[in-house]
Amino acid sequence: MSHAIFDDLRSRMENFRRSEQKVARYVLRHPEEVIHMRIVDLASESSVSEPTVVRFCRAMGFAGFQDFKLQLAQRLATGTQFAQFSMNDSDSVAEFSHSLFDSTIGTLLSVRDRLDAEAVARAIHSLASASRVEFYGYGASGAVAHDAQHKFFRLQISTAAYTDPHMQNMSAVTLGPRDVVVAISQTGRTKALIASVRLARDAGATVIGLCPSGSPLADEVTLPLHIDVHEDTDRDLHPDELAYRAPGDRRYAGGRSRQGARTQAQGAAGGGQEEPRHPAHRRPRLRYPLSTARASSVLKASARYVCARKAGAGKSRAGRCDKVDA
Repeated sequence: MSHAIFDDLRSRMENFRRSEQKVARYVLRHPEEVIHMRIVDLASESSVSEPTVVRFCRAMGFAGFQDFKLQLAQRLATGTQFAQFSMNDSDSVAEFSHSLFDSTIGTLLSVRDRLDAEAVARAIHSLASASRVEFYGYGASGAVAHDAQHKFFRLQISTAAYTDPHMQNMSAVTLGPRDVVVAISQTGRTKALIASVRLARDAGATVIGLCPSGSPLADEVTLPLHIDVHEDTDRDLHPDELAYRAPGDRRYAGGRSRQGARTQAQGAAGGGQEEPRHPAHRRPRLRYPLSTARASSVLKASARYVCARKAGAGKSRAGRCDKVDA
């Protein structure tokens, strides 16, 4: 069996018969016990017949139960196995807490071992040289997008996160060749997200995808970063969400490192004077038409902000601030 024996079990779960799924779930949750069991013991613990255990082993590509146990024992000997998260009513707080953390750690280690280092390096280069970075995602992936946006904002990069399809589309058509979009999807099959990605690519932007391999989104993006993790839809807790946050943290760390090196080089060349990333003469422009009421609200807020910054200059200017709200 391959090094990723437990990932293989999870990925094939839907293809097993219902009785074989019982065997697979027991193996995932109690691998250390299975290697010491007889076939009759595993059948009894899984509430299936002995022929079902044999069919399960053959479906996994083994000659029989003994061959399966041998490969399982070898896999356990090469490293720690963190079982799939499961919780019973009889579990104590300590038991299900350990189970949840172990499952999360196992998911992160699986993603770490499968990530393409060269693809991550190319993604870091694209993000470090981007003039604008935007993150797209829905649902749980939208939460990951906002988390990534908060991290990249610290690098003083123009960045935003959109979880609404209309906002994604409007954003995508305003992008350019120096801009980067990071599209995040745990399924890689969200039609609205794929449509936004196509608009971004048509506009000339580089699109990085965090999605499963072989998915429609992976085929549409410029640079796919494959995140192949099993999502247990029978549970309310999904530790696999952290698997999508980890590559973002890795790219953030890489971008911060490159930005720091570039800043030091510029400081040395300019006698210690660093050029501001956003010059004072460049003011943000409104990207989309605003209603009269909305435009008035924006202008009043801007005026109040300017007055507040200059409040120490005298009472006359403070009086002008009071008139802004009139």
